[in-house]
Amino acid sequence: MQIITKFHKDRLGLAIGKILSGTLLAAASTGAFAQGSPVAEEELVEEIVVTGSYARSLERAVDIKRDSIGFSDAIVATDIADFPEQNLAEALQRMPGVTIERNKGLGTKVNVRSLPSEFTHTTINGLATASGSGGRDVEFDIFASEIIQTVTVKKSPTAADEEGGIAGTVEIDTARPFDYDERQLVVSTEGAYNSISEETDPQYSFLASDTFGDWGALVSFSSSERTNRTDSNSGVDFRPSSRWLEKTGSSEWQAEQTEAVLERDAGIAIDDRFDTDQTNRVVFMNKVGDRAYLNSQEKWGATAALQYQPSDELSLTFDAMLGSYDNTEDEYDAAAYSASSISALEEIHEYDDTTLSRYGVTVLTDASYAATQHEFLSKEHVYETDYTQYSLDMEWTPGDWLIDGLVGYSGAEKLIDSSNLKHVAYAPSRTRYTNTGGETIPSDSPDTIDMYNSPDSYLFESYEVNLEDIQDDKYAAQLDVIKPLQLDFMPSLAQVQFGMRYTDKSKERNRGTNTVTGPTADDSSWAGERTLADSELTPVSQLVPGGRYLSESSNAPRWSQVSNGYARDTFRYDGFDVAFADDQYYRVDEEVLSLYAMADFEFELGQVPVDLNVGVRNVDTSVLSFGYHQVQNEDGSTGYTSSPVSKKGSYKELLPSFNLTAGLADNLQFRAAASETMMRPALTDIAYKRTVSVNEFKYYDGNPDLEPTYAEQWEMGLEWYPENGGLLAASYFEKTIEGVVRESLTGVVEDVTKYNANGTVDGVYDFDIYQKINGEGDYDVSGLELIAQYPLGALYAALDGFGINANYTMLDNSLTGESDLDIPTPPEGLADKTYNFTVFYENDIFDARVSYNYKDKYVERIERDMYPVYRDAYGQVDMSLGYRITDNIKMTLEGINVTDEETTGYTVHPDFPTMYEFSGRRMALGVRATF
Repeated sequence: MQIITKFHKDRLGLAIGKILSGTLLAAASTGAFAQGSPVAEEELVEEIVVTGSYARSLERAVDIKRDSIGFSDAIVATDIADFPEQNLAEALQRMPGVTIERNKGLGTKVNVRSLPSEFTHTTINGLATASGSGGRDVEFDIFASEIIQTVTVKKSPTAADEEGGIAGTVEIDTARPFDYDERQLVVSTEGAYNSISEETDPQYSFLASDTFGDWGALVSFSSSERTNRTDSNSGVDFRPSSRWLEKTGSSEWQAEQTEAVLERDAGIAIDDRFDTDQTNRVVFMNKVGDRAYLNSQEKWGATAALQYQPSDELSLTFDAMLGSYDNTEDEYDAAAYSASSISALEEIHEYDDTTLSRYGVTVLTDASYAATQHEFLSKEHVYETDYTQYSLDMEWTPGDWLIDGLVGYSGAEKLIDSSNLKHVAYAPSRTRYTNTGGETIPSDSPDTIDMYNSPDSYLFESYEVNLEDIQDDKYAAQLDVIKPLQLDFMPSLAQVQFGMRYTDKSKERNRGTNTVTGPTADDSSWAGERTLADSELTPVSQLVPGGRYLSESSNAPRWSQVSNGYARDTFRYDGFDVAFADDQYYRVDEEVLSLYAMADFEFELGQVPVDLNVGVRNVDTSVLSFGYHQVQNEDGSTGYTSSPVSKKGSYKELLPSFNLTAGLADNLQFRAAASETMMRPALTDIAYKRTVSVNEFKYYDGNPDLEPTYAEQWEMGLEWYPENGGLLAASYFEKTIEGVVRESLTGVVEDVTKYNANGTVDGVYDFDIYQKINGEGDYDVSGLELIAQYPLGALYAALDGFGINANYTMLDNSLTGESDLDIPTPPEGLADKTYNFTVFYENDIFDARVSYNYKDKYVERIERDMYPVYRDAYGQVDMSLGYRITDNIKMTLEGINVTDEETTGYTVHPDFPTMYEFSGRRMALGVRATF
């Protein structure tokens, strides 16, 4: 891809860099201007031609970093387009300090410096983007990386930034026509093969751009498909023995039997069956599941830009970005729930009271149970996401002023259709840990079954369909004004900048459920009568393409179950529909007005030139939440009554920022930064609603009074820019984070009647009320970040063409007490160390790259608010080979996860695995042509 980049410095000493097929016009609204000595009246224009070279794209990324006033890193179009990735998230993982969260082999969300994804703020063409997720984090898997041209990750904000982000801000830019000096037409296509599904998926994209005098127009488009299979022995989790020990009335036999077995087989004497601090420390395996997933995706994305640029003093640009992401996931699950409501312990074969003894926790690692709930689940999840973004940007330089205005809209709509066909068999079973998770086998009881091959024992329970519609909209308007200064009484003051930003954000959710129990809406004859054997069964190895389940394991189970296609055709009877329920509705409206002012200084300390940016931002936020409360019917009947509720909330904050750059030598730069930043709570947590989880004996309330999570942070570092275009950098940073949003017990509803699925009374219980709150106190995160980007030919002539691009981030954090059992845990999503290492070679005809990305273990969730569940450390090797057939045509061969790594996890300690997941390799062969 031939790309022309213009780097323009005007007489005001401001740098507005048109970097590769994207621009830094957004820098005018963020204050990220290169600070330097004023230049002469005439313009200085430097043209740099990047011809599909990975090394040159790295050089341009270094230029962006060097010219920024704060800490930042960038990735440009050649790197995004040419490195193997399945979406934008995976393209970003090679940037310093950036890692991703993976779901079934696919990168989905971005972590900056290993902090949780919700701590990262994301913009596209200067606008905060919507993606239809429930939180503030962006689901990057919906974006096609082929239509993105430049991405900058800012790690130290200025006062002009919209949020700043506790972890950082990801700024995405698409292409504009005046980024090129001539007509451009680029076409590419590829086919990608997955080693497990054995399917080949197509992808194609194009970009066309031209200018016509003062006008320019550009369009780009990308479309791709993905069929990926994942085999997973997963779903293993802890369940406290209080599950049965608290039983009373007609179910008290479960408590008495469990208490007796604990003392007989493990020597554990329970002093008080209702003392949860004691009973929650004796745990067993709640569930073991074998699952096969088939994930099918269709994705397209398009951008358009219309630009009017009659002179160097005025530029008007209309940007549009549209796309669609349709994702269908079939899940076939054979599961065993030891903790069924009618079960109890029968025999303990093995237990572990040493591994977690520091927390007083005993784990029953191998036990038989009286009535395990065996389930065959055929689940289908259909996600349809449409996103749009429009913006109009004006950049005007009347005289010695610079005025930048932007208005825009960002929206996403997501429709989710989820179904679950459930067949159940109750029978004695034995469940135990294995090296990779767990397994359920027949017990010694004469009533036990082979859970995988007893279709006549499984009764149809229900076919449940949930329909959910999410609308996420955001309108924004901003104005930035910059005035260079040359004051005799303060010669160091180079410029001042001030502005405002108004945003109006709304998230609305509708949801409904319809549960099928018979051939018509009024007929429930299937429940308890129809068996699994009455449906058409298909071996799981045929339900998903690619052959045997866990084909590399000779001990992997084999089973047959109902296909989702058959379930949809059979159980969605004529006239079937799903109506949205009032009690599932919520909406959150949020308005934000931000005012800021900042100043840039240029001066010398001795012989050291210094550029300083200081500023302050005032943020005023108001929130209005609508929702429903669910309470049990007062007449004692089965079900819950809903009543609408609404509530207002608000908060104000003053956020300062400081960024400094000092040129210690021609190629040696010192940076320092300090700021206070914030991240707003997820809109789903603000929504004023109450929902109930009858199986967990809990109510969940929204909290409109939630305030943002705040961080006070500082960083300093050294950057060396060798003459050969490389970069060696090191920085140290600290963050003090307070007001972290966490779930907390805030009340109790007494004497709630819990009903079984058949309408009979299960019992009367006290239901806990849980609500998201801002946690008290704070925790500290400190870290070291190292970057090495170097052409090895500078060291030894024989290595000309070779180079490395590596980065390493190490974190240290104070522990938080999110576990109700006081098991110390780091914040969810935070990994202690991450690193990326790429070695590459290129010449005029051939290029090759191999990359290794590593992310340390991190807490994925706190199970039942007690037991931290970790995602294990993960490393993945990707590669790319390119051969230029002609000056205009290039062929590529790319590989993702070429060493076929698995994803694993565990609860508290690796001795208690929770997941073992394979998603396979992905190999892609492609060709790109430039005209």
